[in-house]
Amino acid sequence: MARRRRQTHAGLDAWPGYVDALSTLLMVIIFVLLVFVLGQAFLSVVLNKRQQAMDQLAHQVAQLNDMLSLERGQNHSLQLSVASLRAAHEKDAAMETSLTAQVAQTTAERDNQAHLAQASQQQVTDLGSQLEQLRQQLSAAMAVLDISQNEIRDRDRKIDDLGLKLNVALADKVEQLQRYRSEFFGRLRDILQNQDGVQVVGDRFVFQSEVLFPPGGAELSPKGIADIRALARTFHQVSAQIPASIPWILRVDGHADRQPIHSAFASNWELSSARAITVVKLLIAEGISPHHLAATGFADFQPLDTHETPAAFARNRRIEFRLTDR
Repeated sequence: MARRRRQTHAGLDAWPGYVDALSTLLMVIIFVLLVFVLGQAFLSVVLNKRQQAMDQLAHQVAQLNDMLSLERGQNHSLQLSVASLRAAHEKDAAMETSLTAQVAQTTAERDNQAHLAQASQQQVTDLGSQLEQLRQQLSAAMAVLDISQNEIRDRDRKIDDLGLKLNVALADKVEQLQRYRSEFFGRLRDILQNQDGVQVVGDRFVFQSEVLFPPGGAELSPKGIADIRALARTFHQVSAQIPASIPWILRVDGHADRQPIHSAFASNWELSSARAITVVKLLIAEGISPHHLAATGFADFQPLDTHETPAAFARNRRIEFRLTDR
């Protein structure tokens, strides 16, 4: 029992030493930390001072750059001013040279004018004598002109007489052609008088398209071929009587209505022209001279009836024959 108490007491005596050692170590660590913190603070103060010094140096460098740019700008302006002054000086020198040349030229011109004045005086004298000669020539020309005007009046009278005779001759030709047209249309009227869709309108013989062609087509129907052949025979008989001196022509005009077209043709222009050409080809095949034939397409732009009705459309779809002068 006594021995156990001694051991316990010996163990308790070691703890104060440990505590002292730990306290000392802790104080050393705190001291080291304090030294480190103070060093950091001191270093931060030194770095801030250096940064401020660097900022001041950068500001001074910027000011120096601005001053250098200003100096360069002033130097450039001075160089431009010097160049401008040099150009002005060269211009003044050139102007001085030009003025000197002008003075010399003016002096020469003044001398020339003096010579020209003398020459002009001589020319005035010469012109006076020439003017007198021209007056004499003008008097002679006036006499000739009177004779020429008399001749012109005689020619005008002859031209008027010829024009009157020509008008009379043309009127006679037109009257002759009118007689043959009346005879031609009269014979056609006798041949086709009982046929629907065929009529004489003024100086035109009119076939409705349905009499000669199928709807939308340009190929003659069998009945249309028979009608055109009958027309060709009648025209042969009449044209044989027309004198060769009358310049006549049988014009075949194709007309359409204004309804949109639905066939192989692109428009009413092509359809009306193709129908007129088909009729002309058959007339040529029947012996009518192509020198006296013409095919014309009018599409829907020459209507006989402007109403929007089936009857009006049928009237406008037609082939017209017109015997006229060329």
